[in-house]
Amino acid sequence: MAQAPALPRGFELPLEPRLPRIGAIDAVALEARAGELAKRSIKKDAKLAALDLSIRMMDLTTLEGADTPGKVAALCSKAMRPDPTDPSIPSVAAVCVYPNLVAVAKERLAGSAVKVASVATAFPSGQSPLAVKLADVSAAVELGADEIDMVIDRGAFLSGRYAKVFDEIVEVKAACGEAHLKVILETGELGSYDNVRRASLLAMAAGADFIKTSTGKVAPAATLPVTLCMLEAIRDVHDETGRIVGMKPAGGIRSARQAIQYLCVLNETLGSAWMTPALFRFGASSLLNDVLMQIRKQRTGAYQSGDYFTID
Repeated sequence: MAQAPALPRGFELPLEPRLPRIGAIDAVALEARAGELAKRSIKKDAKLAALDLSIRMMDLTTLEGADTPGKVAALCSKAMRPDPTDPSIPSVAAVCVYPNLVAVAKERLAGSAVKVASVATAFPSGQSPLAVKLADVSAAVELGADEIDMVIDRGAFLSGRYAKVFDEIVEVKAACGEAHLKVILETGELGSYDNVRRASLLAMAAGADFIKTSTGKVAPAATLPVTLCMLEAIRDVHDETGRIVGMKPAGGIRSARQAIQYLCVLNETLGSAWMTPALFRFGASSLLNDVLMQIRKQRTGAYQSGDYFTID
């Protein structure tokens, strides 16, 4: 994944004039377009290719208070070999864990292409002093995290303190060093598509390598219209500056059918250049098994029992 270049200074500051007006986004039109794109049909060979790509784009995630080294090790094994009986099934993109379990994941994934991602910055609330957030990021990076998934301070954003949010992302990005930064907007708490676009532009201007919908801890999480809104912001930044930023919908994507819908929206909005794990990820903990079952169905014509695959 190439390091995203900094945006031109004129795009970064001042922030206020660059942010959309309230009511600027036509919610009805956005939702209608997302719904229309989701209806695109895909034939058998293309569907198999889309399912294969979906696996390669997944970040398998475990972010529970009861996480153990054993649970993370088992998840890493599944990440590398999603179906141990079928070597044609690719590995996933990354495993995402809390900072204190990064070393376990790093050791278990050694020698594989699977990245280790870690949440940080007082996940999932984002409600900690900046010094604590930066220490959180530094610890995860020192333990070996390849990617950092940070959360923005939604309280600051919703109260209009955009510069505070911007500055925190800039400092977190610096603390990441060589690790790539995904900025979680927690769109379910932002209240409007205008705010989703505002937060997307702000995060990209501050240096995000990816923008991400959700923590998975708040409902609603990822939706097709919200994802389309964010993809259009990515497209507009690319058109204006040439900068390439990735996208990660996360939370609530549980079926192969949903994954294919997201890929259709992605392809229609940003084109084939973004159809790669380097620029698009699914934040998923329950999607993989359904995709594996659908691959079996496409190849054999019969559904495989869900009991055949290990539980994530």
